[in-house]
Amino acid sequence: MKASPADQEQLLRLQAIDTRLQQLAHRLRSLPQTAELASLGERDTAVRGRRAEAIGTLEDARTELGRIESDVEVVEKRIARDGDRLTHTSSMKDVQALESELVSLRKRLSDLEDAELIVMEKVEAAEAHVAEIDRERAELAESTAALEAARDEAAGGLGTEREQAERDRATIASTLPDDLLRFYEDRRVRGGGIGAALLRQRTCGGCTITLTGSDLEAVRRAADEELVQCPECDRILVRTGESGL
Repeated sequence: MKASPADQEQLLRLQAIDTRLQQLAHRLRSLPQTAELASLGERDTAVRGRRAEAIGTLEDARTELGRIESDVEVVEKRIARDGDRLTHTSSMKDVQALESELVSLRKRLSDLEDAELIVMEKVEAAEAHVAEIDRERAELAESTAALEAARDEAAGGLGTEREQAERDRATIASTLPDDLLRFYEDRRVRGGGIGAALLRQRTCGGCTITLTGSDLEAVRRAADEELVQCPECDRILVRTGESGL
Protein backbone atom coordinates (compact mmCIF):
# COMPACT_ATOMS: atom_id res chain seq x y z
CA MET A 1 0.00 0.00 0.00
CA LYS A 2 1.16 3.52 -0.74
CA ALA A 3 0.50 6.73 1.19
CA SER A 4 2.10 10.12 1.06
CA PRO A 5 4.63 10.93 3.79
CA ALA A 6 2.23 13.64 4.99
CA ASP A 7 -0.61 11.15 5.35
CA GLN A 8 1.70 8.74 7.15
CA GLU A 9 2.60 11.45 9.66
CA GLN A 10 -1.09 12.14 10.08
CA LEU A 11 -1.40 8.54 11.21
CA LEU A 12 0.92 9.34 14.10
CA ARG A 13 -1.34 12.22 15.12
CA LEU A 14 -4.35 9.94 14.83
CA GLN A 15 -2.59 7.30 16.91
CA ALA A 16 -1.75 9.84 19.61
CA ILE A 17 -5.42 10.78 19.86
CA ASP A 18 -6.52 7.13 19.92
CA THR A 19 -4.02 6.44 22.70
CA ARG A 20 -5.38 9.43 24.61
CA LEU A 21 -8.95 8.18 24.16
CA GLN A 22 -7.93 4.79 25.54
CA GLN A 23 -6.34 6.49 28.55
CA LEU A 24 -9.44 8.59 29.15
CA ALA A 25 -11.68 5.53 28.90
CA HIS A 26 -9.47 3.74 31.42
CA ARG A 27 -9.58 6.70 33.80
CA LEU A 28 -13.36 6.88 33.51
CA ARG A 29 -13.64 3.16 34.27
CA SER A 30 -11.19 3.54 37.13
CA LEU A 31 -12.99 6.33 38.97
CA PRO A 32 -13.36 5.23 42.62
CA GLN A 33 -17.10 5.82 42.42
CA THR A 34 -17.36 3.32 39.55
CA ALA A 35 -16.19 0.42 41.72
CA GLU A 36 -18.40 1.54 44.59
CA LEU A 37 -21.41 1.80 42.27
CA ALA A 38 -20.73 -1.71 41.00
CA SER A 39 -20.64 -2.95 44.60
CA LEU A 40 -23.91 -1.16 45.37
CA GLY A 41 -25.43 -2.67 42.23
CA GLU A 42 -24.50 -6.16 43.42
CA ARG A 43 -25.99 -5.43 46.83
CA ASP A 44 -29.18 -4.13 45.23
CA THR A 45 -29.44 -7.27 43.10
CA ALA A 46 -29.12 -9.40 46.23
CA VAL A 47 -31.69 -7.26 48.08
CA ARG A 48 -34.12 -7.52 45.16
CA GLY A 49 -33.74 -11.29 45.31
CA ARG A 50 -34.51 -11.27 49.03
CA ARG A 51 -37.49 -9.00 48.38
CA ALA A 52 -38.88 -11.39 45.77
CA GLU A 53 -38.67 -14.21 48.32
CA ALA A 54 -40.24 -12.03 51.01
CA ILE A 55 -43.08 -11.04 48.68
CA GLY A 56 -43.64 -14.73 47.91
CA THR A 57 -43.86 -15.50 51.63
CA LEU A 58 -46.25 -12.57 52.16
CA GLU A 59 -48.50 -13.60 49.28
CA ASP A 60 -48.60 -17.18 50.57
CA ALA A 61 -49.56 -15.94 54.04
CA ARG A 62 -52.25 -13.67 52.60
CA THR A 63 -53.61 -16.53 50.51
CA GLU A 64 -53.73 -18.74 53.60
CA LEU A 65 -55.43 -15.97 55.57
CA GLY A 66 -57.98 -15.47 52.80
CA ARG A 67 -58.78 -19.18 52.79
CA ILE A 68 -59.27 -19.22 56.57
CA GLU A 69 -61.44 -16.09 56.45
CA SER A 70 -63.56 -17.75 53.78
CA ASP A 71 -63.90 -20.85 55.96
CA VAL A 72 -64.83 -18.67 58.95
CA GLU A 73 -67.51 -16.97 56.90
CA VAL A 74 -68.93 -20.33 55.80
CA VAL A 75 -69.00 -21.66 59.37
CA GLU A 76 -70.57 -18.45 60.73
CA LYS A 77 -73.32 -18.67 58.11
CA ARG A 78 -73.97 -22.30 59.01
CA ILE A 79 -74.12 -21.39 62.72
CA ALA A 80 -76.59 -18.58 61.95
CA ARG A 81 -78.66 -20.90 59.75
CA ASP A 82 -78.72 -23.71 62.32
CA GLY A 83 -79.48 -21.25 65.10
CA ASP A 84 -82.42 -19.93 63.14
CA ARG A 85 -83.65 -23.45 62.41
CA LEU A 86 -83.26 -24.31 66.08
CA THR A 87 -85.59 -21.51 67.12
CA HIS A 88 -88.20 -22.57 64.63
CA THR A 89 -88.35 -26.33 65.17
CA SER A 90 -90.47 -28.25 67.65
CA SER A 91 -88.96 -31.63 66.87
CA MET A 92 -86.80 -32.90 69.73
CA LYS A 93 -84.88 -35.02 67.27
CA ASP A 94 -84.10 -31.98 65.13
CA VAL A 95 -83.24 -29.94 68.23
CA GLN A 96 -80.72 -32.55 69.37
CA ALA A 97 -79.20 -32.82 65.92
CA LEU A 98 -78.96 -29.05 65.51
CA GLU A 99 -77.51 -28.54 68.97
CA SER A 100 -74.90 -31.23 68.31
CA GLU A 101 -74.00 -29.67 64.99
CA LEU A 102 -73.79 -26.22 66.58
CA VAL A 103 -71.35 -27.52 69.15
CA SER A 104 -69.19 -28.92 66.37
CA LEU A 105 -69.51 -25.75 64.33
CA ARG A 106 -68.58 -23.50 67.27
CA LYS A 107 -65.56 -25.73 67.94
CA ARG A 108 -64.64 -25.49 64.27
CA LEU A 109 -65.11 -21.72 64.39
CA SER A 110 -62.93 -21.41 67.48
CA ASP A 111 -60.18 -23.45 65.83
CA LEU A 112 -60.42 -21.36 62.68
CA GLU A 113 -60.26 -18.10 64.65
CA ASP A 114 -57.18 -19.35 66.49
CA ALA A 115 -55.58 -20.27 63.17
CA GLU A 116 -56.67 -16.92 61.75
CA LEU A 117 -54.84 -15.07 64.52
CA ILE A 118 -51.69 -17.09 63.91
CA VAL A 119 -51.79 -16.44 60.17
CA MET A 120 -52.55 -12.74 60.72
CA GLU A 121 -49.37 -12.58 62.77
CA LYS A 122 -47.52 -14.28 59.91
CA VAL A 123 -48.92 -11.71 57.47
CA GLU A 124 -47.90 -8.84 59.74
CA ALA A 125 -44.40 -10.28 60.14
CA ALA A 126 -44.08 -10.79 56.38
CA GLU A 127 -45.29 -7.23 55.72
CA ALA A 128 -42.77 -5.89 58.23
CA HIS A 129 -40.01 -7.90 56.55
CA VAL A 130 -40.91 -6.52 53.12
CA ALA A 131 -41.02 -2.99 54.56
CA GLU A 132 -37.58 -3.50 56.12
CA ILE A 133 -36.18 -4.66 52.77
CA ASP A 134 -37.81 -1.68 51.03
CA ARG A 135 -36.12 0.66 53.50
CA GLU A 136 -32.81 -1.04 52.74
CA ARG A 137 -33.39 -0.60 49.02
CA ALA A 138 -34.29 3.05 49.54
CA GLU A 139 -31.02 3.59 51.42
CA LEU A 140 -29.13 1.87 48.61
CA ALA A 141 -30.89 4.05 46.05
CA GLU A 142 -29.98 7.16 48.02
CA SER A 143 -26.33 6.07 48.26
CA THR A 144 -26.31 5.22 44.56
CA ALA A 145 -27.68 8.62 43.60
CA ALA A 146 -25.05 10.37 45.71
CA LEU A 147 -22.25 8.30 44.20
CA GLU A 148 -23.55 8.85 40.67
CA ALA A 149 -23.55 12.59 41.27
CA ALA A 150 -19.98 12.43 42.61
CA ARG A 151 -18.92 10.26 39.68
CA ASP A 152 -20.53 12.57 37.14
CA GLU A 153 -18.81 15.55 38.71
CA ALA A 154 -15.45 13.77 38.68
CA ALA A 155 -16.00 12.55 35.14
CA GLY A 156 -17.18 15.92 33.87
CA GLY A 157 -13.70 17.16 32.95
CA LEU A 158 -12.72 13.79 31.52
CA GLY A 159 -15.90 13.67 29.48
CA THR A 160 -15.26 17.11 28.04
CA GLU A 161 -11.69 16.14 27.18
CA ARG A 162 -12.92 12.94 25.54
CA GLU A 163 -15.47 14.83 23.43
CA GLN A 164 -12.76 17.22 22.23
CA ALA A 165 -10.43 14.32 21.42
CA GLU A 166 -13.21 12.59 19.48
CA ARG A 167 -13.79 15.76 17.46
CA ASP A 168 -10.05 16.10 16.76
CA ARG A 169 -9.93 12.45 15.72
CA ALA A 170 -12.82 12.88 13.31
CA THR A 171 -11.12 15.91 11.77
CA ILE A 172 -7.85 14.06 11.16
CA ALA A 173 -9.57 10.88 9.98
CA SER A 174 -11.55 12.87 7.41
CA THR A 175 -8.29 13.94 5.73
CA LEU A 176 -6.99 10.40 5.24
CA PRO A 177 -7.76 8.09 2.29
CA ASP A 178 -10.36 5.47 3.17
CA ASP A 179 -8.11 2.53 2.34
CA LEU A 180 -5.29 3.90 4.50
CA LEU A 181 -7.68 4.53 7.38
CA ARG A 182 -9.09 1.00 7.14
CA PHE A 183 -5.60 -0.47 7.06
CA TYR A 184 -4.62 1.57 10.13
CA GLU A 185 -7.77 0.51 12.01
CA ASP A 186 -7.07 -3.13 11.20
CA ARG A 187 -3.49 -2.81 12.51
CA ARG A 188 -4.77 -1.03 15.59
CA VAL A 189 -7.24 -3.81 16.43
CA ARG A 190 -4.56 -6.44 15.96
CA GLY A 191 -1.95 -4.37 17.75
CA GLY A 192 -3.75 -3.89 21.04
CA GLY A 193 -4.73 -0.29 20.30
CA ILE A 194 -1.60 0.74 18.40
CA GLY A 195 -1.86 0.78 14.63
CA ALA A 196 0.96 3.13 13.69
CA ALA A 197 4.25 3.85 15.41
CA LEU A 198 7.16 6.20 14.84
CA LEU A 199 10.41 4.61 13.73
CA ARG A 200 12.92 6.44 15.91
CA GLN A 201 16.64 5.63 15.68
CA ARG A 202 15.77 2.41 13.85
CA THR A 203 13.55 1.33 16.78
CA CYS A 204 9.82 0.60 16.43
CA GLY A 205 7.79 2.77 18.79
CA GLY A 206 5.17 0.06 19.00
CA CYS A 207 7.15 -2.96 20.16
CA THR A 208 10.52 -1.27 20.90
CA ILE A 209 12.38 -3.74 18.66
CA THR A 210 15.42 -2.25 16.91
CA LEU A 211 15.61 -3.08 13.24
CA THR A 212 18.85 -4.65 12.04
CA GLY A 213 20.21 -6.54 9.06
CA SER A 214 17.89 -7.29 6.18
CA ASP A 215 14.83 -5.84 7.95
CA LEU A 216 16.56 -2.49 8.31
CA GLU A 217 17.84 -2.61 4.75
CA ALA A 218 14.34 -3.31 3.42
CA VAL A 219 13.00 -0.24 5.22
CA ARG A 220 15.88 1.87 3.89
CA ARG A 221 15.16 0.79 0.32
CA ALA A 222 11.41 1.41 0.57
CA ALA A 223 10.16 4.51 -1.27
CA ASP A 224 8.84 7.36 0.84
CA GLU A 225 5.30 6.67 -0.41
CA GLU A 226 5.49 2.96 0.41
CA LEU A 227 3.80 1.94 3.63
CA VAL A 228 6.20 -0.17 5.66
CA GLN A 229 5.40 -2.37 8.65
CA CYS A 230 7.40 -3.53 11.61
CA PRO A 231 8.65 -7.08 10.88
CA GLU A 232 8.10 -7.93 14.55
CA CYS A 233 4.68 -6.46 15.50
CA ASP A 234 3.23 -5.76 12.02
CA ARG A 235 2.32 -2.17 12.94
CA ILE A 236 2.70 0.63 10.43
CA LEU A 237 6.16 2.22 10.75
CA VAL A 238 6.18 5.94 10.06
CA ARG A 239 9.57 7.24 8.94
CA THR A 240 10.69 10.77 9.75
CA GLY A 241 13.97 12.58 10.22
CA GLU A 242 14.21 10.85 13.61
CA SER A 243 14.25 7.37 12.12
CA GLY A 244 18.04 7.15 11.83
CA LEU A 245 17.99 5.68 8.34
